[in-house]
Amino acid sequence: MACVALLSNPRSTGNRALLPRVRAYCARHPDVFHYEVEEIGQIPDAMRTIARVSPKVIVINGGDGSVQAALTELHGGRHFGETPPPVAVLPNGKTNLIALDLGAQGDPLEALEKIVELAQSDLDAHIVRRELIALSDGYDSRPVLGMFLGGAGLADSILFCRNKIYPLGLPNGLSHLLTALAVIMSVVLGIRAAFLPPRPSPVSVSLKRGGQFSGRFTLLIVTTLERLLLGSKAEGAGGRLKLMAVEQGSGTLFRAVFASIRGRLGRNRLQGVHIEQGDEIEIAGERSNVILDGELFQTSADKPIVLRTTAPVPFLKLAA
Repeated sequence: MACVALLSNPRSTGNRALLPRVRAYCARHPDVFHYEVEEIGQIPDAMRTIARVSPKVIVINGGDGSVQAALTELHGGRHFGETPPPVAVLPNGKTNLIALDLGAQGDPLEALEKIVELAQSDLDAHIVRRELIALSDGYDSRPVLGMFLGGAGLADSILFCRNKIYPLGLPNGLSHLLTALAVIMSVVLGIRAAFLPPRPSPVSVSLKRGGQFSGRFTLLIVTTLERLLLGSKAEGAGGRLKLMAVEQGSGTLFRAVFASIRGRLGRNRLQGVHIEQGDEIEIAGERSNVILDGELFQTSADKPIVLRTTAPVPFLKLAA
């Protein structure tokens, strides 16, 4: 039985330099079962194969999109029955939101070494449980699972960065800085140009037992991670979908940022800033984009996106 199963996506940007080191490490450690996929569509076969070696931990080496696809198959495909092993995530994507939430940062190979070390002993002290977002179209289709969803202006900004900035081949930090400047020009200064992110489309958001609100939003976030963007925390009982929506307008965005700097975001009501929790969230709008852990989805007038939570699933956290 392998202690650790490592699932790598060679097409992930970070793996272009890292993967040779990972392969060399795995060659020296026979208790690590390394499976590489050439495309996301091969992940179901990968999970079926990994289940046969019964690992104590599954480690995902790829971007947030790879993590999302692996989680969907791991828990939707039920290859491990009712007791799937905990998942660890290497900090090897462009954003690393999930890896950071699980305490993995810095050199990915060092994180892998730490995981292998932990797998040699009792893992209970390092297991945390997280609910996942289950995204569906409201019908009987199999839901897609993830942990972080961006919509409205945030989704448009992510797509702008992905399609216009990343192809320039710049470092991630500089790419994100240029995207932020473009968003400021578009949202704060109101400049309209083909080389800037588009104006967000109108979106309607409904929370089960929590009311409804609609408008154009600079930020629309739904997550099960411990923290939202801007350092906010949603108040209320844990284990539910956490939502933050910031209405379009420079004044609203500045109020949200200023409240974040003061550590007050989410503690007091701010006009135009919605921070809520709910058991079920519906997002509707005409061709409004949402991105769940790197994968793009789009609403239509008669086909809203429905978000629910899963039962808690185990993850391996490397640091407190």
